[in-house]
Amino acid sequence: MEVKSYGLSGDKFYYDMKYLVFLLSTIAMLSCKAQQYVAECCNTQPIDTTYLSDIKKELVKQWPNNRIINLVFHGHSVPTGYALGADVKPFESYPQLVFRELKKLYPSAVINIILTSKGGEFSPSGAKRFDADVLPHRPDVLFIDYGVNDKHLKLTDTRAAMDEMIKKALQKNIKVILLTSTPDLRVNILQPGNEIEMVSDQIKQLAAENHVGCADVYNAFKKYASEGNKLSALVYGFNHFNEKGSTIIANQIMPYFK
Repeated sequence: MEVKSYGLSGDKFYYDMKYLVFLLSTIAMLSCKAQQYVAECCNTQPIDTTYLSDIKKELVKQWPNNRIINLVFHGHSVPTGYALGADVKPFESYPQLVFRELKKLYPSAVINIILTSKGGEFSPSGAKRFDADVLPHRPDVLFIDYGVNDKHLKLTDTRAAMDEMIKKALQKNIKVILLTSTPDLRVNILQPGNEIEMVSDQIKQLAAENHVGCADVYNAFKKYASEGNKLSALVYGFNHFNEKGSTIIANQIMPYFK
C-alpha cells in the first residue's frame, strides 16, 4: 500500500507535529487558567437556604395566624438610598427591591422594612448606636452593610465593631445577614488584593465564624465587571446605586428567602 507524504520530509513532519502538540498544550493551559480565573473571580459566598427556615414559615402564614416580620437594614448610604449629593431615592434602593420581591413570594405576609442606616457612617459608629437604634425594632432579620465605607478604616477596628453588632444580635436570637462590600468606581475591583476585597474577605470570615448569613454582593459586582460590563452604568456618582445596581444587591439577598 502506497503512503503519500504530501511533500513533508520525515524531519519536517516530526517538527510540525511537535509544534502542534506544543500549541495544543498551550491552548489547554490557557483555558485552564481562564477557568481558574473565572472561578476565583466569580465564586460567591455559599448561601445556606435553610438559614431563614423559621422566618419563611412565618412568612407563609395567613391572617389571623400571621404576625409582623421586621427586616432591619443597618449600614451606610447605600441601603438608605442616596443618589447624587443630598438626593435620596429610596424606591431605587435594595431594601425596597427586596420588599417588592418578597411580596411576590409571600403575598399574605405583613413585612416591615426598617432602615437604621445612616449616610457616611462606618461600622464603629454603627456599633455605638446599635443598642439605641437597632435592637428596639426587634428585628427578625438584620442586614448589616458597612463594607464600602469601612475600606477607609483599619481592618482590626472594623472587625471588632462588626463582631460586636453580630454577637449582640445573636444574643437576642436575631437572624443576621452580612453584606460584603459594594463597589466604588475609584477602586479597581478586578485588581487582586484591593482594599474593598480585603474588607469583603473579612466580612465573609466574620459570617463563617459566627454562623450567620452572608450576601456576597462584592463578587456579584466583580463578576459583572469581569464580563466586560461597565460599573458606571449602575451608579449615581461613584458609589451610590441606581435601580439596576440595587437589583444586583437584592439578587444576592433573595435566595435566603426562597
